[in-house]
Amino acid sequence: MSKNAELCEQYLGQYPVISISLKGIDADSYAQARAQIVKTMNREARRFQFLLESTKLTSIDKDLYRELLNRNMAEDTITSSLQEMTELLEIHYGQKVIVLIDEYDVPLEKAHENGYYHEMVLLLRNLFGNVLKTNRSLAFAVLTGCLRIAKESIFTGLNNFKVYSITNMEFDETFGFTDAEVREMLQYYELIDKYEEVKEWYDGYRFGNTEVYCPWDVVNYCSDHVKYPNAAPENYWMNTSGNNVMNRFIDSVQQPDMLTKAELGWLVNGETVVKKIDETVTYDDLYSTMDHLWSTLFMTGYLTQKGKEVDGRYCLAIPNQEIKNIVTERILTLFRNDVRKDGRAVL
Repeated sequence: MSKNAELCEQYLGQYPVISISLKGIDADSYAQARAQIVKTMNREARRFQFLLESTKLTSIDKDLYRELLNRNMAEDTITSSLQEMTELLEIHYGQKVIVLIDEYDVPLEKAHENGYYHEMVLLLRNLFGNVLKTNRSLAFAVLTGCLRIAKESIFTGLNNFKVYSITNMEFDETFGFTDAEVREMLQYYELIDKYEEVKEWYDGYRFGNTEVYCPWDVVNYCSDHVKYPNAAPENYWMNTSGNNVMNRFIDSVQQPDMLTKAELGWLVNGETVVKKIDETVTYDDLYSTMDHLWSTLFMTGYLTQKGKEVDGRYCLAIPNQEIKNIVTERILTLFRNDVRKDGRAVL
């Protein structure tokens, strides 16, 4: 980006920015999740306390801003919070605002797991709708998440909405590290002799038409091996994911008409299975059919695509050694549990 002078001149430091992450919204009740969202909005609003001294804001504007600092926000204040921040920042700066929302689908995932899904859908629909739909103070917004959830209705009525998924060719190289980037990184840290190991463990993802490595894994590998050159590679993914989707996947082996043991064996042995992928699956029916589960595994990185059939189905495979280890360990855990139930010796 720094080499693109025209881009930097046009955007660098030219816009006020609101940036929030919803990754931490993880609660077993709607009331707790709602309180966590309030704290997220409070935290972002506190970055703009200079607004209280702004000569461009009226006393009414400042009273509105103080409501965004209140931990006892009313429901309508929560759902208007991002929109009101953009409005106040535009008044102060005289410039429209960029909004960045990371992990926007995590609250929906947790709500689905804990039984308050429809309440969360309504809250997010109103929150996103207010800030993203017909908001005159908005320059543009970027949202990121694992699932596209286009059917969810939380984006109802949004105009000029563009989705870039892992199957799109546009920006496909930006979802991870390319092979050239990994080689350069390993060379910089004097770890180039570890290239084959890194490739086996953390490469294998295909986004659009580009092969990429998991960036989280490569960064952690380099960090560990700079200090301990002979350290063994680790499953860094294990430390960042609850693996709920993979658990459902493995458990379905025991359910007729869901997942066959043969398909699971093919994947573990490095082969592919051909499946239809639905990128618009909703959390409400995430586990209702095996087709939806295949789609979720693909979109969350447990499987990757190795090509596409003429009928539109994808050839899916386990991307690398790290994910293979996760699958294998889950199979062994399932086997041990079955042995316990049968009263035989535990491996």
